[in-house]
Amino acid sequence: MQTPLLNFIPISAKPMITTLLAVDGLTVKVKNERKTRHGDYRALPNGKHQITVNSNLNCYRFLITLIHEIAHFEAYKTYGRFIKPHGKEWKQTFQHLMLPFLSPDIFPTELLPLLANHFKNPKASSDTDTQLAFALKQFDESNDKTYVFEVSLNQTFKLYNGRIFKRGNKRRKRYECVEVNSGKLYLFNPNAEVEVLDKNIN
Repeated sequence: MQTPLLNFIPISAKPMITTLLAVDGLTVKVKNERKTRHGDYRALPNGKHQITVNSNLNCYRFLITLIHEIAHFEAYKTYGRFIKPHGKEWKQTFQHLMLPFLSPDIFPTELLPLLANHFKNPKASSDTDTQLAFALKQFDESNDKTYVFEVSLNQTFKLYNGRIFKRGNKRRKRYECVEVNSGKLYLFNPNAEVEVLDKNIN
């Protein structure tokens, strides 16, 4: 295990994380920000296993992501490689691993009810849990990013790749957004991070 990894998680979580990662053949790497994922798990061709987690996450999101990926590793070891990536085996493993961490010694008290609710049926990404994602965002360093659900109707915004959209109506869960250049309609997750533009583009 890389020693710097422990610098990214809450102090009180370090002993339990050290124990979880004290296994042969598992490497954890901290990576620069990746826009499409917070972390990942891979079973390598040489029989070893690798977890990566983004370095830009706040300590609480980093910890959740790390345990999410450890759960993939543990589910693989227990149930084999033919299980669904985020199926019932992974969900049960994630719940089991996460439970000891759901403590006011590790997480702020305002996050605990949201985490408890989320882990009744954990999803492939905590970003799909609007309330939890928004609460976790409050612990990020200040930046110019906004969630789509915070963008006003007809306001324009920009993605990390430079594409510009105008926010439309909300459907049951996602938001209709029109790409300004092409006029094509896309559906956005409420928790997609975007940069709101100062002026609308007609």
